[in-house]
Amino acid sequence: MVQVRRVRAANPSAMTGTGTNSYIVGTGHVAIIDPGPDDPAHLSALLAALHPDEAVSAILVTHAHLDHSALAPRLSAQTQAPIHAFGPAQSGRSNTMKSLVKMGLTGGGEGVDTAFSPDHFLADGQEINLGGLKITALHTPGHMGGHLCFACGDILFSGDHVMGWASSLISPPDGDMGAYMASLDRLLTQVWQQMLPGHGESIDDPTARLRELIAHRRQRESEVLTALATAPGTAAQLAGRIYTTTPAQLIPAAARNVLAHLIDLTERNLAQPEGAIGANTVFHCK
Repeated sequence: MVQVRRVRAANPSAMTGTGTNSYIVGTGHVAIIDPGPDDPAHLSALLAALHPDEAVSAILVTHAHLDHSALAPRLSAQTQAPIHAFGPAQSGRSNTMKSLVKMGLTGGGEGVDTAFSPDHFLADGQEINLGGLKITALHTPGHMGGHLCFACGDILFSGDHVMGWASSLISPPDGDMGAYMASLDRLLTQVWQQMLPGHGESIDDPTARLRELIAHRRQRESEVLTALATAPGTAAQLAGRIYTTTPAQLIPAAARNVLAHLIDLTERNLAQPEGAIGANTVFHCK
């Protein structure tokens, strides 16, 4: 059975929960999944969690958000381990998101690590071998275009794609609701014993959690369509109608989720924007 040690960064917030989870996987020659924020104290904690005879052979990054990837260069310099990821922060975007960027759509300031540059780009299904331990990269776009989950047998390191404490933020153009739903469906085709997410506690019934997340997003989609049928609106206006019990500091993130739904609904010919799609575009029910 694979040995896993969790080292949690001291960066709790409304968006990170109790903090970012970094994982040391294996023994002897180990991998570190998601080094975490650029915090010297967290770097020290990761190195202290290694056994005296262990060496870090690979640094694996699920996605290029600052709370997951920013420590990677320091950790690599300290351990000489190469950094593996899907690609830089803007990699993996769908053609739709690339087109929206050309039309002027920008992100919502979710802490994208624009300087992130891995040593090795991982393709979907590519394997990393550490002695007798095999880790497989699964491309799961949605939260970000280049998001990866890492499978080790029937254990999945699910990054920010599947978490137990909250649903994922999907903020275009980095986030893509259509891709997110497809990635959830893909993960549901395999039976997982456990999921170890980027924030929060382990998920011990992954199938139930995947179905729960899919149902939650379908419910949100229905609420967006109902709100649009009542009156046209921007993503922020619609979020105000839908997220009536959400704390005020989380409404901007909720609006980005609604925008992601609106873009997906437009792609499926269920919503109609007034002109080019941006944060302040008014949408109508189709």
